[in-house]
Amino acid sequence: MFDWLQYIADWFVYDILGLSIKSHLAAALNFFIYDSVKILLLLFFIIFLMGIINSYFPIDRVRNYLSRKKLYGLEYLTASLFGVVTPFCSCSSVPLFIGFVRGGIPLGVTFSFLVTSPLVNEVAIGLFLGLFGIKVTLIYVVSGILLGTVSGVIMQKLNLNYLLTDWTKEILNQSQREVGSFVDKQSFSSRLPSIWQDAINIIKGVLPYVIIGIAIGGLMHGYIPEGFFEEYIGKDNPFAVPIAVILAVPMYSNASGILPIVQVLVAKGIPIGTAIAFMMAVVGLSFPEAMLLKKVMTVKLIGIFFGVVSLCIIISGYIFNWIL
Repeated sequence: MFDWLQYIADWFVYDILGLSIKSHLAAALNFFIYDSVKILLLLFFIIFLMGIINSYFPIDRVRNYLSRKKLYGLEYLTASLFGVVTPFCSCSSVPLFIGFVRGGIPLGVTFSFLVTSPLVNEVAIGLFLGLFGIKVTLIYVVSGILLGTVSGVIMQKLNLNYLLTDWTKEILNQSQREVGSFVDKQSFSSRLPSIWQDAINIIKGVLPYVIIGIAIGGLMHGYIPEGFFEEYIGKDNPFAVPIAVILAVPMYSNASGILPIVQVLVAKGIPIGTAIAFMMAVVGLSFPEAMLLKKVMTVKLIGIFFGVVSLCIIISGYIFNWIL
């Protein structure tokens, strides 16, 4: 699908700039040009398409549904699935997480959403398809949804409401479940301008992370020698997955920004499960997210949340390596 783009990148780097095909700079620049255009095209198309779908499934309606219905345990899966169709990074998911708390939704259910929303969304799915194919994408999506579901169940079973901040407890005590209806009779054509603008705004929001991520990927692709990563997180190291997760937690990016780096890691010989575990930790856990969560959780609860999700990611990484 993107062969034409590779021809353009090759033409610009080797013919226009006159760089040698064997040079590190040429390899890095070629990777940057090809992947930046490819990923941005995929991003815009997928975000715009999902914007159309999301416009018919308002967030408030789902939040009210989760807060009023007895789903016999399926509410965790429902929250995870809802996270799939919301194109948010970990930090932008937090305000919606707070909205869930305001709506009286159980804490474990809100955690299921918080884990899955940045981890598996239409952006990540589209980019995974373009970079790794349908098999890896399906395994990633299923494991991401299960990760959110299981994490939510574990957090709920631990009964950690007492570790919420006083501000959050006050909201929970005073929250009144409002029964309302949402009726939107807008025509499809009248929705398009706002959907288009939302897509533009999301692209603007993620663009710095995409460019930085691809630039880092390009430098790794062009300059890091073969065998560098294998020494630390290669397939021969039984602790490669937890090491990759520990290294990733201090970082912050979204799926579109980190996927080019994952692609390079795999190309360098890192097992795909280890690389995806690294991506999951970067996307699903971050220090900026922890700072935002301090508004609604104590430090202890944030630590427990990060620990549970990290453990689930590590298990997923090993399972990925075993399957693939």
